[in-house]
Amino acid sequence: MRMDMWLLVKKIYKIVLPPWATYLRKELKNCKTALDLGCGDYSPIQNVTLSYSVGVDAFKPSLKESKRRGIHYEYVLADVREIEFKDKSFDAVLALDLIEHLTKEDGIKLIEKMERWARKKVIIFTPNGFLCQRGNSNPFQTHRSGWNCNELKGLGFRVYGMNGWKKLRGYGAGLRYRPKIVWQIISDLTQKITHHHPEWAFQLLAVKDMESGDQNKDCCKI
Repeated sequence: MRMDMWLLVKKIYKIVLPPWATYLRKELKNCKTALDLGCGDYSPIQNVTLSYSVGVDAFKPSLKESKRRGIHYEYVLADVREIEFKDKSFDAVLALDLIEHLTKEDGIKLIEKMERWARKKVIIFTPNGFLCQRGNSNPFQTHRSGWNCNELKGLGFRVYGMNGWKKLRGYGAGLRYRPKIVWQIISDLTQKITHHHPEWAFQLLAVKDMESGDQNKDCCKI
């Protein structure tokens, strides 16, 4: 009974304070195919039901692990700055935790290509402003640029704040304070505010609708 109660509490918690992947899933509800650029080894796209998806990454060990997990239908080992696809090849093109690893110039160029490749949506997930991060074993993990909501809005995206108040998190998105479980709850509670005030959020979810009159424009309102 105690286990059943705990599972119920967790279920209610996720409904009231949904993780950011819930917003991603809602954004992609009318998309059947997706291109996941810089997919890494554990892409959040695994939480989305798709008919077909392609994962692209330049770091072979990450691609190998993603393939082992069976997250995508196909994989491409390539630098996102050099790869090409036909126009309107996918319903959605995603760069989740990617553009901050590129220079601002390369990031703009990539966004322009993403807009050509997407039929319905271009989705970007990135820290709010520059966040220092070193590459360690994966040299592609070094952060080279920072993006804010005004920049992304200026490029035609609607922007939502994710993962709570910016000042509660630091390197690697880790919580700054302890005990972790308490501050995780506090962070999740602040998400209710930062979702609508992305300038205060730790991370940004930016969505560009490539179809006019997109009926999914309000899907991030949870």
